[in-house]
Amino acid sequence: MPFELDDISFYYADKKVIDGFSIHLAPAKFYGIIGPNGSGKTTILDLLAGHRQPAGGRLRYRGKALASYSKLELSKEIALVPQNFYINFPFTVTEIVMMGRYPHIARFASPSTDDWEIVREVMAQSEIADFADRYVTELSGGERQRVVFARALAQDTPVLILDEATSNLDIKYTLSLLNLAAGGVRSDAKTVVAVLQDVNLAAAYCDYLIFMTRGKIVNHGPVRQVLNPDIVTEVFNVDSKVYFDDYSESLQVVFRK
Repeated sequence: MPFELDDISFYYADKKVIDGFSIHLAPAKFYGIIGPNGSGKTTILDLLAGHRQPAGGRLRYRGKALASYSKLELSKEIALVPQNFYINFPFTVTEIVMMGRYPHIARFASPSTDDWEIVREVMAQSEIADFADRYVTELSGGERQRVVFARALAQDTPVLILDEATSNLDIKYTLSLLNLAAGGVRSDAKTVVAVLQDVNLAAAYCDYLIFMTRGKIVNHGPVRQVLNPDIVTEVFNVDSKVYFDDYSESLQVVFRK
């Protein structure tokens, strides 16, 4: 079991933003976390990535307390594509993607032939090879997001965490990168945990949905069991219709204006 979260709480100053969050995440699944702004979705991802520590409860990864792992150990297990990526130093695109290999390269050593091959492969898959030598500071927001996604893929970890990782991308590249993430689940038994604002994308790509509001889980389960008009109304306070779409081969949601 990759992650076990039992009665997790977290505070910003004196404000509780995660309250009694409990769920166990199995391997080889694509999890989607859905909820309104300010519901604690990104905070949960920060806790899973080890960037923050819970104020209470138990958070375990592979049967051990997540806090017991070193940063190097975690970097070999969990890769994160953040919602925002800021860098002011003019690294090239290739240099940024190669940073994903750093956890696997011995200190003071140079990248191996295998490291370079992995970098070239993920750059081709992410369709960024054409600007491999450009500086990341010269790229558009969408191009930078694809570069950061490629860096996470190059990290080659069992767990991939996506925090609105396609928010700056057009439809083509959104589908392309989510296909890469879903492909890792199917072919390599990776675990993907993604915050997605688009409910229809979540329904199309995820195996399992976690609905949140006010720092708590409202409902969770396989997509076809939990995605329904009642849960959409409860979480987002909007009217909707949920139906199976033959073209996308997934549940889809339409909203009343």
